[in-house]
Amino acid sequence: QVQLAESGGGLVQAGGSLRLSCAASGRTFSSYAMAWFRQAPGKEREFVAAIIGSIGSTYYSDSVKGRFTISRDNAKNTVNLQMNSLKPEDTAVYYCAARRGAPYSTQDAYDYWGQGTQVTVSS
Repeated sequence: QVQLAESGGGLVQAGGSLRLSCAASGRTFSSYAMAWFRQAPGKEREFVAAIIGSIGSTYYSDSVKGRFTISRDNAKNTVNLQMNSLKPEDTAVYYCAARRGAPYSTQDAYDYWGQGTQVTVSS
């Protein structure tokens, strides 16, 4: 069982930056692929970024590539999402997710989810 807790959301102006963190429980954190998803009001949850457990390879959606950076610290059981050059369309609840093995961009592939943290970008 893995428990996830996100933090770091808030209100920021367009062009600004935020750093989200996700703290995970468990002793085998490095064996999990970690991902961030987001859900805007009235829209489906969408993939944002993912990172492999051991070698740290990263994957991004086209909408955030070049602006967001996902990273992890296996010693601290944390995964972070650095968000730069934020746009109003980035406004959403951001969720941290985990699964054993390889990362996927589909939410159904993930077994564990955090409660989410709100990110609001004003224009």
